[in-house]
Amino acid sequence: MNQAEHHYPLEDYVSYPEDEMLARAKAHYFNIRRRHTIRDFSDKPVAKEIIEECIKAAATAPSGANHQPWHFVAISDRSVKSQIREEAEALERTFYEGRAGEEWLDALKPLGTDAHKPYLEKAPWLIAIFSQKRGGIENDNEQTNYYVHESVGIATGFLIQALHNAGLVTLTHTPKPMSFLKKVCGRDNDNDNDRPYMLIIAGYPEEGATIPEHATKKKEFEEIATFL
Repeated sequence: MNQAEHHYPLEDYVSYPEDEMLARAKAHYFNIRRRHTIRDFSDKPVAKEIIEECIKAAATAPSGANHQPWHFVAISDRSVKSQIREEAEALERTFYEGRAGEEWLDALKPLGTDAHKPYLEKAPWLIAIFSQKRGGIENDNEQTNYYVHESVGIATGFLIQALHNAGLVTLTHTPKPMSFLKKVCGRDNDNDNDRPYMLIIAGYPEEGATIPEHATKKKEFEEIATFL
């Protein structure tokens, strides 16, 4: 018997009547459309167990050859968060002082962002996501991983949705270059396998938190979907 013949019955699929399927789809849309990117975070603690469960959910994402080419570093330590803020803000200053270019900076103006990132220290959790070029299902650093960028992107989406579903707010942050995260998070191994993919800030919104009007504008359904 070859490896492809080792399959198991699908036993945990749940079938719903079509009207219930539609109701569930609508309920999910109603829930997920309340997800907003937040920059005003409270320092109210979030239990480690909640973050653990959300990362477990992220790890169920599909991946190329099921190699699961990701690693999540959840950070609550104040000194580590402070170091990340210091490194990130140094990069952001060069970004806003000209490295980004006028077109990019003009696109960001409606969001009101700048090089000041206090939430990197104030929010209870930062989750650094790393992609891995090699590892395979055995995580042996030998096998090539496939569709790494796509796989980690899907897992990141799963994580954001899980955090929202748990009642938390998030912010995606991608300082460039992000190489400093490898050292700060202890992922600076000799084989250069781990690459910083994204930093997720997670916690509760600060009282009086706001959402930029620009961020509430979504494209019309007809612009983003085609049925053939």
